[in-house]
Amino acid sequence: MTDDVNTKQHGRPLPLDGVTVLDLGQIYQGPYAGFLMAMSGARVIKVEPRIGEGLRVRGPSVAMAMINSNKESICLDLKHPDGLATFKTLATKADVVLMNFAPGVPERLGVDFETLSELNPQLIVAHAAGFGVRELDGSVNTSTIPAMDITVQAHMGSMMITGNEGDPPMKAGPTFIDFLGGTHLYGAITTALFERERTGVGRSVEISMADAAYFTLATSLNQWHATGSTLRTGNRHAGMSLAPYNVYRCADGYVAVITAANRHWRSMVEVMGRQDLAGDARFDDASERGRRIEEVDAIVEAWSSGLPRDEVARKLQEAHVPAAAVRVVDEVARDERQHERRALQWVDHPELGEVPLPHSPIRWHGSDLVELDPSPLLGAHNDIVLREVGGLDVAEIVRLEEAGVITPKPFEPRQRPGT
Repeated sequence: MTDDVNTKQHGRPLPLDGVTVLDLGQIYQGPYAGFLMAMSGARVIKVEPRIGEGLRVRGPSVAMAMINSNKESICLDLKHPDGLATFKTLATKADVVLMNFAPGVPERLGVDFETLSELNPQLIVAHAAGFGVRELDGSVNTSTIPAMDITVQAHMGSMMITGNEGDPPMKAGPTFIDFLGGTHLYGAITTALFERERTGVGRSVEISMADAAYFTLATSLNQWHATGSTLRTGNRHAGMSLAPYNVYRCADGYVAVITAANRHWRSMVEVMGRQDLAGDARFDDASERGRRIEEVDAIVEAWSSGLPRDEVARKLQEAHVPAAAVRVVDEVARDERQHERRALQWVDHPELGEVPLPHSPIRWHGSDLVELDPSPLLGAHNDIVLREVGGLDVAEIVRLEEAGVITPKPFEPRQRPGT
């Protein structure tokens, strides 16, 4: 089948259709990997403590809704013998268990790879942690450095290349470390599933947030390698070697511009109506512009400051110069083009009302785009999952409720997502 035919054919099952995932993830990193799997067709069962995972206990939030769409929710007390036994029963029927606990926690809970693989040799157990799960000799990493997004940013140097010289260390605004880790966790799981198709054997796989974060330092490491130090350049190029490369003031906001090639500068000269700069030896080469960065920025801003933000961005984009208006979050959430593409969708969420929720960034050509099912209430699928996957009967489920292993639900359970 050609790629063209494959792209036009709809109704193909999603790639992970038939895969069952037990998602022990917390906050962002683990749950995001689970979200990507759910949107790729897997049955993802979110397993939480009886009071809910760390993000849920903060109260209903858009963040919780964003990365838990199309999952089922059960609550289990893994510290209770019956709760652990129930989880192990589920693991015998699952393909993947994912988590982002601190190193050593799975072993203490009894949900580590060695324990679970004895019950299900085909199981993939995927674990993301701040600084890796195991040492090279196989022993558990005993690092006690707190591995939250902000602490990894601090530990891995991101804060000291963000902001301007002389200012205190500054974290990046978005929680990019957590989602970088979650993306790598998804890649690791799907790669392990591919291997299992060939070998029939499961595997333990881990992700280090710190290891993934190192790659984001690429441009600053160029500067470090050349000079022995790094710069804090604000919105300018980390190596101060590209210009224009900055955020420029407009009449009603700001626009971000980068000239990654000399042709971009030549196009900018045309757009700005500064033909007098065409062929000027002081600016015609990237290295020369880098040496005159202040002068270059002044030239660009003298033009941009007299025009509306969107007009500046449009003129540059039409000339194939990398540029974008600097938008506020409200504009991003309401982006009509993103909603037309269904990358963002308005969803009537049972706890939040109408909110814009994202679909997966991954598009599977040939398969219909799965409908977004709002993130489930805690334990909403206890009965369904424990019956369908765990093989428990009603009497056993009631016994677990009475024993405090699962939380009785004050609401009717939903159907499985997509049913």
